[in-house]
Amino acid sequence: MKKPDHVIIFDTTLRDGEQCPGASMGLHEKLQVARQLEKLNVDIIEAGFPAASPGDFEAVKKDASEIKKCRIAGLARCVKGDIEKCAEALKPAGDRARIHVFLATSAIHREFKLKKAKDEIIRQAVEGVAYAKKFCKDVQFSPEDASRTEPEFLAEVVRAVIAAGATTVNIPDTVGFTVPQEFRKLLTYLHEHVPELKDVVVHVHCHNDLGLAVANSLAAVECGARGVECTVNGIGERAGNCSLEELVMALKVRNDHYGIQSRVRTQELFPASRLVSQLTGMMVQRNKAIVGANAFAHESGIHQDGMLKHRETYEIMRPEDVGVVTGTDLVLGKHSGRAGFSAHLKRMGIQVSAEQLQGVYDAFIALADKKKVVYDDDIVELLREFISDVPRVYAIKCLQVSAGNRSIPTATVQIEKDGQVVQDSATGSGPVEAALKAIDRLTGVKGELKSFAMQAVTHGEDALGEASVQVKYGDDLVAAKGSDIDIVMASAKAYVNALNRHLFIEKGAGKI
Repeated sequence: MKKPDHVIIFDTTLRDGEQCPGASMGLHEKLQVARQLEKLNVDIIEAGFPAASPGDFEAVKKDASEIKKCRIAGLARCVKGDIEKCAEALKPAGDRARIHVFLATSAIHREFKLKKAKDEIIRQAVEGVAYAKKFCKDVQFSPEDASRTEPEFLAEVVRAVIAAGATTVNIPDTVGFTVPQEFRKLLTYLHEHVPELKDVVVHVHCHNDLGLAVANSLAAVECGARGVECTVNGIGERAGNCSLEELVMALKVRNDHYGIQSRVRTQELFPASRLVSQLTGMMVQRNKAIVGANAFAHESGIHQDGMLKHRETYEIMRPEDVGVVTGTDLVLGKHSGRAGFSAHLKRMGIQVSAEQLQGVYDAFIALADKKKVVYDDDIVELLREFISDVPRVYAIKCLQVSAGNRSIPTATVQIEKDGQVVQDSATGSGPVEAALKAIDRLTGVKGELKSFAMQAVTHGEDALGEASVQVKYGDDLVAAKGSDIDIVMASAKAYVNALNRHLFIEKGAGKI
């Protein structure tokens, strides 16, 4: 088999990335991410786990129907029911479909999770691959927890699934335990003891529990792996996955070392990062490589002097190479008409329905009345609240707070539901707490605020503040964001958005 001349980017943001606590997305939001991944030119989009829930099934089916350039993968256990669900969801993708089956192989998983002997593991893996092969030519197998599996047994499993028809073999570091030198040793061992690997594509899937996901993935590339499974912003289970943007730019910037790159359009990296952050509620840390707010910031006088004299003294890549646009121009004002606003959205690469346009435009005019300058980032923030498949059961109509060092913080909130506006007040240790308590009283649904963060997300003195919250309702942890010039209003919006998302999830699960 001829090996790929590039590193295949297998994006699992919509599957493993969504497993990050509080990062779940609705159908429309998943489709938005999938479309951006298509713009990025990733090779494969793992759209979900069809057997996990009706929502996942529909999301995979929708992505398989709408996405035309990328291969679409669905995850399945080595269980006939899972594989059948996966095949059904992937039907619209036709020849671009990939069934990704997995089965744990490590001793700890065999003993405590699966309670199966080695021969049973091999038999189930072979049967899973062979059954998937009946529905799809492109079948990938992953031995879960491969990095903690005995190398001899792992080689035996890999050899068996290739014989059964697997076209891609993925070697996961499922719990982020291994270090680069060990991972190199394991992959080298497999290549030496499984000559059949030359006939398939080898992928790796590294988790970030020790902060080594990118390093381990790059080590694997050096050992001949030609597929890397990763996520936008590195989101995922526990500490996350290999960060797509970090891996792609490492291969690009250090092509002199690796001698191979991906086919990703790097100018779409920052827009992808921003979109995923907005839709999942997972804030990107300021000092994150490639896409963090400080990635191209230089505060030290020595660094600034060097940059002024020659950019490359302290920058190994240009902001525009990853899609960061500096010095955003003023684009629209309160006197702009709806047609001009719509045309500008199209120039930004944003598509909205006629119904959504009116709502976004009205919000834009209201914002333009408050702000001296309206930037593209402001518009993007507005869009997040209007382009969503989560119904706005509750919406804040008015918020009034009273606070100070000599008064009891008090918030009065007006909330609209089904065309009716209700009002209540509450006190708290601060204005934000008071506002959230008032919302709890008005809705009759009390959430437990587990995390709260605030950051400026647009330009200027009157920048929009973005509140990111994670709220627990029973067993459900829901993430959401809200933005406004006023930080208390932004916090209240985020809290209400979390409630709306919770109600949407509950309805989908048939609990309400």
